[in-house]
Amino acid sequence: MNRTDQIRLMAKYNAWMNSKLYDAAMTLPDEALSADKKAFFGSILGTLNHLVVADRIWLRRFAAHTENYAALQPIRELPALTSLEPLPFADIRSLAEHRQLLDQAITAWAQSVHDGELDAVLAYSNTKGIASKRNFFGLILHFFNHQTHHRGQVTTLLSQAGVDVGATDLLVLIPEA
Repeated sequence: MNRTDQIRLMAKYNAWMNSKLYDAAMTLPDEALSADKKAFFGSILGTLNHLVVADRIWLRRFAAHTENYAALQPIRELPALTSLEPLPFADIRSLAEHRQLLDQAITAWAQSVHDGELDAVLAYSNTKGIASKRNFFGLILHFFNHQTHHRGQVTTLLSQAGVDVGATDLLVLIPEA
Protein backbone atom coordinates (compact mmCIF):
# COMPACT_ATOMS: atom_id res chain seq x y z
CA MET A 1 0.00 0.00 0.00
CA ASN A 2 1.46 3.36 -0.99
CA ARG A 3 1.40 6.48 1.19
CA THR A 4 -1.62 8.12 -0.46
CA ASP A 5 -3.59 4.89 -0.09
CA GLN A 6 -2.60 4.84 3.60
CA ILE A 7 -3.86 8.40 4.03
CA ARG A 8 -7.15 7.57 2.33
CA LEU A 9 -7.58 4.46 4.47
CA MET A 10 -6.93 6.48 7.63
CA ALA A 11 -9.45 9.14 6.55
CA LYS A 12 -12.03 6.40 5.97
CA TYR A 13 -11.21 4.88 9.38
CA ASN A 14 -11.46 8.30 11.01
CA ALA A 15 -14.95 8.94 9.62
CA TRP A 16 -16.12 5.40 10.39
CA MET A 17 -14.90 5.49 13.99
CA ASN A 18 -16.22 8.98 14.63
CA SER A 19 -19.64 7.91 13.38
CA LYS A 20 -19.58 4.89 15.70
CA LEU A 21 -18.42 6.95 18.69
CA TYR A 22 -20.99 9.68 18.23
CA ASP A 23 -23.80 7.17 17.71
CA ALA A 24 -22.75 5.44 20.92
CA ALA A 25 -22.29 8.69 22.85
CA MET A 26 -25.72 9.95 21.87
CA THR A 27 -27.30 7.02 23.71
CA LEU A 28 -26.19 8.62 26.99
CA PRO A 29 -27.83 11.57 28.73
CA ASP A 30 -26.05 14.93 28.54
CA GLU A 31 -25.10 14.69 32.24
CA ALA A 32 -23.22 11.43 31.62
CA LEU A 33 -21.43 12.89 28.61
CA SER A 34 -20.20 15.92 30.54
CA ALA A 35 -19.44 14.14 33.84
CA ASP A 36 -15.81 14.52 34.85
CA LYS A 37 -14.26 11.06 34.65
CA LYS A 38 -10.69 12.25 35.35
CA ALA A 39 -9.68 11.58 31.74
CA PHE A 40 -7.13 13.85 30.00
CA PHE A 41 -9.96 16.15 28.97
CA GLY A 42 -12.29 15.31 31.83
CA SER A 43 -15.34 13.85 30.16
CA ILE A 44 -16.54 12.14 27.02
CA LEU A 45 -17.74 15.49 25.72
CA GLY A 46 -14.46 17.14 26.69
CA THR A 47 -12.40 14.52 24.87
CA LEU A 48 -14.55 14.68 21.73
CA ASN A 49 -14.28 18.48 21.82
CA HIS A 50 -10.50 18.20 22.10
CA LEU A 51 -10.40 16.06 18.98
CA VAL A 52 -12.46 18.61 17.04
CA VAL A 53 -10.26 21.49 18.18
CA ALA A 54 -7.01 19.65 17.43
CA ASP A 55 -8.29 18.50 14.03
CA ARG A 56 -9.26 22.05 13.12
CA ILE A 57 -5.83 23.37 14.13
CA TRP A 58 -4.03 20.67 12.11
CA LEU A 59 -6.30 20.97 9.08
CA ARG A 60 -5.73 24.72 9.01
CA ARG A 61 -1.99 24.05 9.00
CA PHE A 62 -2.44 21.51 6.20
CA ALA A 63 -4.47 24.11 4.30
CA ALA A 64 -1.33 26.29 4.27
CA HIS A 65 0.56 23.66 2.24
CA THR A 66 1.79 24.98 -1.11
CA GLU A 67 -0.76 22.71 -2.85
CA ASN A 68 -3.53 24.98 -1.48
CA TYR A 69 -5.93 22.03 -1.17
CA ALA A 70 -9.39 23.07 -2.39
CA ALA A 71 -10.97 20.38 -0.19
CA LEU A 72 -9.79 22.31 2.88
CA GLN A 73 -11.62 25.51 1.89
CA PRO A 74 -14.39 24.85 4.45
CA ILE A 75 -11.67 24.77 7.13
CA ARG A 76 -10.17 28.05 5.94
CA GLU A 77 -13.62 29.64 6.32
CA LEU A 78 -13.90 28.66 9.99
CA PRO A 79 -12.49 30.98 12.63
CA ALA A 80 -8.88 30.10 13.45
CA LEU A 81 -8.38 28.33 16.75
CA THR A 82 -5.14 29.18 18.51
CA SER A 83 -5.60 27.25 21.74
CA LEU A 84 -6.77 23.83 22.81
CA GLU A 85 -9.06 25.53 25.33
CA PRO A 86 -11.78 26.50 25.90
CA LEU A 87 -13.71 23.66 24.37
CA PRO A 88 -16.25 25.14 21.93
CA PHE A 89 -19.26 22.79 22.01
CA ALA A 90 -21.43 22.38 25.10
CA ASP A 91 -23.65 19.62 23.72
CA ILE A 92 -23.15 16.44 21.74
CA ARG A 93 -25.59 17.37 18.96
CA SER A 94 -23.80 20.55 17.86
CA LEU A 95 -20.45 18.82 18.32
CA ALA A 96 -21.59 15.90 16.13
CA GLU A 97 -22.72 18.27 13.40
CA HIS A 98 -19.33 19.98 13.39
CA ARG A 99 -17.54 16.61 13.49
CA GLN A 100 -19.37 15.57 10.30
CA LEU A 101 -18.23 18.76 8.55
CA LEU A 102 -14.63 18.02 9.53
CA ASP A 103 -14.82 14.37 8.52
CA GLN A 104 -16.21 15.29 5.11
CA ALA A 105 -13.34 17.77 4.63
CA ILE A 106 -10.77 15.20 5.78
CA THR A 107 -12.12 12.56 3.42
CA ALA A 108 -12.21 14.95 0.44
CA TRP A 109 -8.72 16.26 1.27
CA ALA A 110 -7.32 12.71 1.56
CA GLN A 111 -8.65 11.95 -1.93
CA SER A 112 -6.83 15.01 -3.29
CA VAL A 113 -3.39 14.31 -1.82
CA HIS A 114 -0.70 13.09 -4.23
CA ASP A 115 2.50 11.28 -3.30
CA GLY A 116 4.88 13.99 -4.53
CA GLU A 117 3.40 16.49 -2.03
CA LEU A 118 4.13 14.31 0.98
CA ASP A 119 7.88 14.94 1.10
CA ALA A 120 7.45 18.69 1.46
CA VAL A 121 8.36 20.48 4.66
CA LEU A 122 5.42 22.20 6.31
CA ALA A 123 6.20 25.26 8.40
CA TYR A 124 3.78 26.11 11.19
CA SER A 125 3.65 27.44 14.73
CA ASN A 126 2.20 25.46 17.58
CA THR A 127 -0.42 26.82 19.98
CA LYS A 128 2.36 28.35 22.10
CA GLY A 129 3.77 30.20 19.08
CA ILE A 130 6.83 27.97 18.70
CA ALA A 131 7.78 27.66 15.02
CA SER A 132 8.41 24.24 13.51
CA LYS A 133 9.27 22.79 10.14
CA ARG A 134 8.46 19.13 9.69
CA ASN A 135 7.93 16.53 7.02
CA PHE A 136 4.35 16.77 5.76
CA PHE A 137 3.77 13.01 5.64
CA GLY A 138 5.04 12.66 9.21
CA LEU A 139 2.59 15.37 10.32
CA ILE A 140 -0.27 13.55 8.59
CA LEU A 141 0.69 10.35 10.42
CA HIS A 142 0.66 12.31 13.69
CA PHE A 143 -2.75 13.80 12.82
CA PHE A 144 -4.36 10.39 12.39
CA ASN A 145 -2.48 8.81 15.31
CA HIS A 146 -3.65 11.61 17.62
CA GLN A 147 -7.25 10.91 16.64
CA THR A 148 -6.85 7.19 17.30
CA HIS A 149 -5.24 7.83 20.69
CA HIS A 150 -8.07 10.00 21.99
CA ARG A 151 -10.84 7.92 20.41
CA GLY A 152 -9.42 5.01 22.41
CA GLN A 153 -9.93 7.08 25.55
CA VAL A 154 -13.52 7.84 24.54
CA THR A 155 -14.14 4.15 23.84
CA THR A 156 -12.94 3.34 27.37
CA LEU A 157 -15.14 6.05 28.90
CA LEU A 158 -18.15 4.80 26.94
CA SER A 159 -17.43 1.22 28.02
CA GLN A 160 -17.28 2.37 31.65
CA ALA A 161 -20.70 3.96 31.11
CA GLY A 162 -22.06 0.63 29.84
CA VAL A 163 -22.03 1.50 26.12
CA ASP A 164 -20.42 -0.98 23.70
CA VAL A 165 -19.00 0.77 20.62
CA GLY A 166 -18.41 -2.51 18.82
CA ALA A 167 -15.43 -3.30 16.61
CA THR A 168 -12.85 -0.51 16.52
CA ASP A 169 -9.89 -2.09 14.75
CA LEU A 170 -8.53 -0.62 11.55
CA LEU A 171 -8.26 -4.23 10.40
CA VAL A 172 -12.01 -4.18 9.73
CA LEU A 173 -11.42 -1.72 6.86
CA ILE A 174 -8.32 -3.31 5.34
CA PRO A 175 -9.47 -5.31 2.30
CA GLU A 176 -8.63 -8.99 1.91
CA ALA A 177 -5.74 -9.55 -0.50
